[in-house]
Amino acid sequence: MSTEHPTSADLPLAGVRVVEFTHMVMGPTCGMILADLGAEVIKIEPPGGDKTRRLPGLGIGFFRAFNRNKKSVVLDISTPEGRATATELIGGCDVVLENFRPGLMTEFGLDHVTLSKRYPRLIYVSHKGFLPGPYENRLALDEVVQMMGGLSYMTGPEGRPLRAGTSVNDIMGGMFGAIGVLAALRERERTGRGQEVQSALFENCVFLSSQHMQQFAMTGEPPPPMPSRVSAWSVYDVFTLADGEQLFIGAVSDKQFLTLCRVLESPELAADPALADNALRVAVRPALLARLGEILRHHRVDELAPKLEAAGIPYAPIVRPDQLMTDPHLLQSGGLVPMECDDGSTTGVVLLPLTLGGRRPGVRQPLARVGEHTDEVLGQLVSREPA
Repeated sequence: MSTEHPTSADLPLAGVRVVEFTHMVMGPTCGMILADLGAEVIKIEPPGGDKTRRLPGLGIGFFRAFNRNKKSVVLDISTPEGRATATELIGGCDVVLENFRPGLMTEFGLDHVTLSKRYPRLIYVSHKGFLPGPYENRLALDEVVQMMGGLSYMTGPEGRPLRAGTSVNDIMGGMFGAIGVLAALRERERTGRGQEVQSALFENCVFLSSQHMQQFAMTGEPPPPMPSRVSAWSVYDVFTLADGEQLFIGAVSDKQFLTLCRVLESPELAADPALADNALRVAVRPALLARLGEILRHHRVDELAPKLEAAGIPYAPIVRPDQLMTDPHLLQSGGLVPMECDDGSTTGVVLLPLTLGGRRPGVRQPLARVGEHTDEVLGQLVSREPA
């Protein structure tokens, strides 16, 4: 597979122009996906820049992670002059993205109803906490909807709901917003009209929980949290090996179980009639895992992992995010590439998890500095004014 990155003209959304009124994660993710796929994405920032650029703690990486390949324009849409300029800019765009609190864009006259009267071909994407319904005016955060949407319950042990370790709903919500844009662009080719697209955190989280909802519908019993689940497979767990290192190992068929016994040089497990098939092994799973744990604590991860891979046994080391910065597969497959940041430094960024014709849509420009493209973009508005 080629690791060359297509230029904007080579990409499927070349010629599509997007103006983005977003912050934090959900809206910026949508804009980044469209930008990576070749759209010209103009990010509108308030005077002083998007506050996401300056978040501390776990939010410190948000801006770099979700704002590449965009232009930055500073515009104060809280003023009449700023709103007039924004409206004119929108007239030259195909798509508007926003993820502000309910009602704010309406207050500014930059909502879909107002803009669509003037620009009927406009595609307007709102990233919200909830789709229309009883909850639609609530403010939402990823953690809020994880609690409401079944994810935290399923992730933590009983009585201890636990949010997922990343902003799964924000990121996927932006992804569904981008999917909506692609569908709306296709429909506009047929009808000549734009439309409003809405993507929401709560509905996204419920979609993630839908398999467990169907589990209940089919069994009549509420699904237990994942730490308390009854596994469908006997060997499907994290084991502690020599020197305290951990490894996930899964043997999900009778053949894989026998292969694992061979790799571990444990013929007594393979010959035990109480372990003859998966159903029997699941019935004695705690005892089996204890026996395997005793065997595995004498193995080193760096020695066992290649043997498991050669034998076709599913396995995985427990990897921290910082360790992924040097992951050989990500680096050699072109999925982690350098990007120049707005402060002049360089960082590795993770690309979209897809290829187009064998190529990865990549980084085409440095991360925009605050207002870097204001004169370029707004100057085009002036140049279009009649003499």
